[in-house]
Amino acid sequence: MKKTLALFCLVFLFTLTGKSQSKSPAYFKEAVQEPAVKLINFAKTLIGVPYRYASSSPQRGFDCSGFVNYVFQNLGVKVPRSSREFPKAGKAVTLQNAKVGDVLLFTGSNPKVRSIGHVGIVYSIDGEEIKFIHSSSGKAKGVVITEMDKYYKSRFIKAVSII
Repeated sequence: MKKTLALFCLVFLFTLTGKSQSKSPAYFKEAVQEPAVKLINFAKTLIGVPYRYASSSPQRGFDCSGFVNYVFQNLGVKVPRSSREFPKAGKAVTLQNAKVGDVLLFTGSNPKVRSIGHVGIVYSIDGEEIKFIHSSSGKAKGVVITEMDKYYKSRFIKAVSII
């Protein structure tokens, strides 16, 4: 009887061990993605906050870098306050390798002037379709989610991974 019980316990332990090993990559993946999920979930709460030049206040409004700065600060991550300083922040990644939570750097409204003038956070990636959340001074006039269309692709300069 004791041998049967001991054998049963060993089989049971090996079964548990096998299951936990097969699930560990999924747990690891979730743990890695958690900061980006928190970042995006917080950013979504700010949709509709109006655009306001040189501001990083949800009560008054945000400019693009003020919005990005405010969202990352909520996660406890220090990022530049000015869009022009973002090329030095984080690690540069290609647009094809960008992931949710990365920061996209664009020219200002004139794509021919190739200096940083706008920033946003990658909101979602579905195949080749990328959406980003940002504080727009354009028609939307505030925090919105925008598709990376032909216009924004012409203004795209680089992406940086911060988290």
